[in-house]
Amino acid sequence: MSVDDYKPAHAARELARLIDRARRIVVFTGAGVSTDCGIPDFRSPGGQWANAMPIPFQDFVADPEARREAWRRKFAMQPYFDTATNQTVHRSGAHTAIRRLFDTGRVTAVVTQNIDNLHQASGIPHDSVIELHGNGSFATCLDCGARHELDAIFETFQATGDAPPCGACGGILKTATVSFGQAMPEQEVLRAHEHALGCDLFLALGSSLVVYPAANVPVVAKQGGATLVIVNREPTPLDEIADMIIQDDISAAFAPWIGE
Repeated sequence: MSVDDYKPAHAARELARLIDRARRIVVFTGAGVSTDCGIPDFRSPGGQWANAMPIPFQDFVADPEARREAWRRKFAMQPYFDTATNQTVHRSGAHTAIRRLFDTGRVTAVVTQNIDNLHQASGIPHDSVIELHGNGSFATCLDCGARHELDAIFETFQATGDAPPCGACGGILKTATVSFGQAMPEQEVLRAHEHALGCDLFLALGSSLVVYPAANVPVVAKQGGATLVIVNREPTPLDEIADMIIQDDISAAFAPWIGE
């Protein structure tokens, strides 16, 4: 099915019918789910990565100056994430639509490429969210794995220009995200594949589907017999295998199902 087969409004009504018929749904989300909350899509033209490329994991570990720059960027962006969290808690939008779908009891997992913790802020339990690229709302020690909260790290960074060492072992602290060159969380990837194979409807929302291995999860679902729906403003490399493509705002795509 091509994008020409359905105009957005017609496709949204068909999506509502697919959702109502589905028994086991997996929701897969990318940056487009969070942009309407004010979080920039770093990969898009004009995004942050156009002006400041990501710091590879190996550089972060080896170079104190790279660590300082990584933390400077993190705290410079934090107000965007704080505002987005507040909006997600208090307003409707893509995250609210996904939460309503989750509340039907038929969503077995929300698999996300996002690191913003907004699915949890919307009310979806942490253990139902599979974070393929980690979580930027806290930090962990690279040596012992201890969790550290950002507020305490920020206080030290403001005072000294450096993040503190781990209070438990003295190791290096890093946001709990997956950086370039850092290994993907193996258990999370396995869980995502298991849920993809077990669903009958797979909704890929707001993802360009170009970053692997995350972008392989919809392929696994399709190979397992699921109906694959892609909702994204721009074409994706997986459109050719999708059963339905909706090039529209995610909230608009869900409106007929929500009843708006």
